[in-house]
Amino acid sequence: MKDWSGTGFATRAIHAGQDPDPQTGAVIVPVYQTSTFAQTEVGRHQGWDYARSGNPTRDALETALASLEGGGHGIAFASGLAASDAVLRTLEPGAHVVMANDVYGGTYRQLRHVHQPWGLQFDPVDLADLDALDAVWRPNTRMLWIETPTNPLMAIFDIAALSRFAHERDAMVVVDNTFATPYLQQPLALGADVVVHSTTKYLGGHSDVVGGAVVTSDDAVADRVRFLQNAIGGVPGPWDVWLVLRGIKTLAARMRVHCDNARAVVAALQDLSGVTAILWPGLASHPGHEVAAAQMRDFGGMVTFRMDSAEAALAACARFEVFTLAESLGGVESLVEHPGQMTHQSVAGSPLEVADDLVRLSVGIEDADDLVADIRKAVG
Repeated sequence: MKDWSGTGFATRAIHAGQDPDPQTGAVIVPVYQTSTFAQTEVGRHQGWDYARSGNPTRDALETALASLEGGGHGIAFASGLAASDAVLRTLEPGAHVVMANDVYGGTYRQLRHVHQPWGLQFDPVDLADLDALDAVWRPNTRMLWIETPTNPLMAIFDIAALSRFAHERDAMVVVDNTFATPYLQQPLALGADVVVHSTTKYLGGHSDVVGGAVVTSDDAVADRVRFLQNAIGGVPGPWDVWLVLRGIKTLAARMRVHCDNARAVVAALQDLSGVTAILWPGLASHPGHEVAAAQMRDFGGMVTFRMDSAEAALAACARFEVFTLAESLGGVESLVEHPGQMTHQSVAGSPLEVADDLVRLSVGIEDADDLVADIRKAVG
């Protein structure tokens, strides 16, 4: 297989792990829709024996994802939460995890209701405050879980500084890079040990697949996560893998448009009197703007804003036409949602509960003028 390591991001997204098929010359990786593989004799095969343990289509995606994140190992899962679960299972019962106090609601729910009863301990904290982080750190803290930008409050955390802090205390650093994507931000290069993704979002990019991934250069972590991938069985099917492979080919081009359209949407929101705050790291007024400018290529396609009441936020969500009212994010189409009653309902009543006047936008790649007109009609 050709080594694409010296080439640019967009080139690797199209070619890494995706050489033309040697048997047919097909330029697109085939879908190996099979549950098992013939063996030449007992215990001898061509690299694959059973599809839960491996599949050539999945291998191509895992190679591509590792290349895009600058890691040594890519490991694909059936969902982002399956990927997160495997990473958390690399810890032993009794270990302590520190996480951002504004993570995806599903991550919090998994820690609180799955891993905490199993034996993990955890604390959410503002990772922008190193004194607060130090205050919750324990002798048994083994993992720092970073999400930046966060979902849905768009907080930005300094990956390099936090990695140094955690490594000085012998803890693993995990970064959920779903919002930024490897096109905008590469946590491993900034010092993180592990990257997790919901490939459902920008990597797939077309709202037609659910998947997840783990990328790392740590051989021991990769071996453990791959063992868990096979032993627990949260693997993606070959068609789902193929859809993510198809999506990442256009990731660089799509992300440029997502970011440009987000800028146009933010400019429109700034003119609307019912909007009380805009949470987007591209704004100079955002508290994480300078860190984001230093560690990201651009500021992303996710925009959150607050209105003067919950009623106004709900009414605005109902008036959008180009933006579709739906959960998820990162697709080519623009989406709007009310986090408090949709994606983050699972954290209601917890320290991560989100305000009910909050509206989250996943800005798609439609014509910017149409998105701005929709914003003005729905929010203004």
